[in-house]
Amino acid sequence: MLAGQRVVADLSAVDEAVYVAVAATPTPTLDLRLRQLSTAANNSKISIAVACGLALVPGRPRRAALVGLASVATASATANLLGKSLARRQRPDRIAGKVPEARHVPMPESASFPSGHTASAFAFATGVASRLPWAAAPLGLLAASVGYSRVHTGVHYPGDVVAGALLGTVAGSVVAGIDEWWPGP
Repeated sequence: MLAGQRVVADLSAVDEAVYVAVAATPTPTLDLRLRQLSTAANNSKISIAVACGLALVPGRPRRAALVGLASVATASATANLLGKSLARRQRPDRIAGKVPEARHVPMPESASFPSGHTASAFAFATGVASRLPWAAAPLGLLAASVGYSRVHTGVHYPGDVVAGALLGTVAGSVVAGIDEWWPGP
């Protein structure tokens, strides 16, 4: 086995161990809320709702909404059309991982790597924060919570979420950079 393959095998072992540790940690007061958050993040509904609120305010907030949604589109396309088709990582086995049934959300049929929910949430946070710096902390916390909810509900490994966060941050930064060159408010 080559050195690179050993590193990948070791990282995969850590990834699976963290997944199992999250599943084994009793969190009855969080289970329902994290399941609801994970579901609410489907199709970027949370980001779209926040963008709609921002779009009601002329000037920088409206532009931030546009940059945020363009960032989501970029991250979503990259994660779902490119990343998942290249990596083809299987979803976690919730039964083998002993994820409590109270945490379950429907298991997506797409590949696991990277997390599209997380990529989109981080892209939105990064894009909006480029225009509204005060929004970085609350939207970053929301994005991290969405990412964690995907592990908590058993549909992603932690590594999928980390990759999604990185992809989303890069996508949001690229779109924000393009927006700096684009004429507008």
